[in-house]
Amino acid sequence: MADVGARLAGVVEDVRSGADAAEEYGHDEALSTALVRPAYVVRPRTAEEVAAVLRVATEERVPVTARGCGTGLSGGAIPSADGIVVSFERMNAVLEIDTDNHVAVVQPGVTLRELDERTAGAGLVYPVYPGELSASLGGNVATNAGGMRAVKYGVTRHHVLGLEAVLPTGEVLRTGGKFVKSSTGYDLTQLIVGSEGTLALVTEATLKLQPRIRHNATVLAPFRDLAGVTAAVPKVVASGLAPLILEYIDGLTMGAITYTADLHLGVPDEVRDTAQAYLVVMLENREQDRLDADVEAAGQLLSDLGAIDVYVLPGGAARKLVEARERAFHTAKAAGADDVIDTVVPRAALPAFMAEVTTIAQANETFIVGCGHAGDGNVHLALFQKDPDKRATVLKALFAAAMALGGAISGEHGLGRTKRRYFLDLEDPAKLALLHRIKHAFDPAGILNPGVLLDSTPDGSAAQDGGDHHEGQV
Repeated sequence: MADVGARLAGVVEDVRSGADAAEEYGHDEALSTALVRPAYVVRPRTAEEVAAVLRVATEERVPVTARGCGTGLSGGAIPSADGIVVSFERMNAVLEIDTDNHVAVVQPGVTLRELDERTAGAGLVYPVYPGELSASLGGNVATNAGGMRAVKYGVTRHHVLGLEAVLPTGEVLRTGGKFVKSSTGYDLTQLIVGSEGTLALVTEATLKLQPRIRHNATVLAPFRDLAGVTAAVPKVVASGLAPLILEYIDGLTMGAITYTADLHLGVPDEVRDTAQAYLVVMLENREQDRLDADVEAAGQLLSDLGAIDVYVLPGGAARKLVEARERAFHTAKAAGADDVIDTVVPRAALPAFMAEVTTIAQANETFIVGCGHAGDGNVHLALFQKDPDKRATVLKALFAAAMALGGAISGEHGLGRTKRRYFLDLEDPAKLALLHRIKHAFDPAGILNPGVLLDSTPDGSAAQDGGDHHEGQV
């Protein structure tokens, strides 16, 4: 490894090892993984430096993990103990805001907050909002991040027009560009988006922007039960109101996040005591009078769909509620949650899935609460179950239930290390075999993020699991 360190120092100015490879590079925000200090941390400034690092890693068969800001929730940025972390914190420039083509060109270390500040001056917006503005664009591309606004604008892959990416063999390639459609060969851009750092390292992204809409309003609708909320969701989507945000929050989660944020929404005690779930509908429009008409229509629709009452929140309260909802993970973490998941199902299947959640929780004596992006069927659940074996049973049952309804294990967090073993157990073997062949085509030495998503390592052996402690840490 000393030779590896010397070779890295020859191609990148900033190389850290041993105690200098700070603990912050050894974890993300996943709840069920342990910190792993890497052998080396490199902080490149250019794609050429990234390419040089990857050539060294391939030749020396050293695993490599890309890192943005470490805000992920599935262990995708946890390195191997003998590996290299490529941190993109110094590749953090907004290279261009192209107002004619409505695109931004950014390096992977740029945060969502930085991009939002730059686009605001041009009257444009990058509308993907995973909720953590300190997250990096590179990390969002790696996990195909989504968020609250996905019901209207879609997820990261719908806004990535092109990439500059470095293969583990050191080749730098460009995919896509500032154009919005193409029928020219395989879509390598979309293959790399969501691949969780296992195929290539992204060093630049070309992102589609949208006009920034000035006016918005938020409607809060308490329901007597969660079934009422989930049944209402498809009808709200079909109404033509085009909500910017369509979230469900169960009663326990609403109580926790409003208490933590010291947030008062003006809901009378008698309604709050009756409500077991809430629907949050945010609308936007270029014109205030049209927005007012949409809010009135939304209120009538929600009343017709069984809401106990309907409240139009003042701007400040609405903003604070959205912020509190986005911090639901941190609220659950502070309350002692043992894991969080982001399963996705077709939105019409939400009632059936949530009924399965209740059955699975009761059968396994596990407390499960949550909220989610109801408009696109993405359910966020916090699990409170200290026994790791029982928790694994619950997780597998939840994922199997979602897949049986036509859904998937993860809607936006990625599989990382924490959900990989369930993916390998539940997914179609033919599909897994194809994924392995794709992985080998991009990364024949198996150096990129081994143990994430798939199970290969640089020496071809099976990767250890990075999930619960009793099953081994990477």
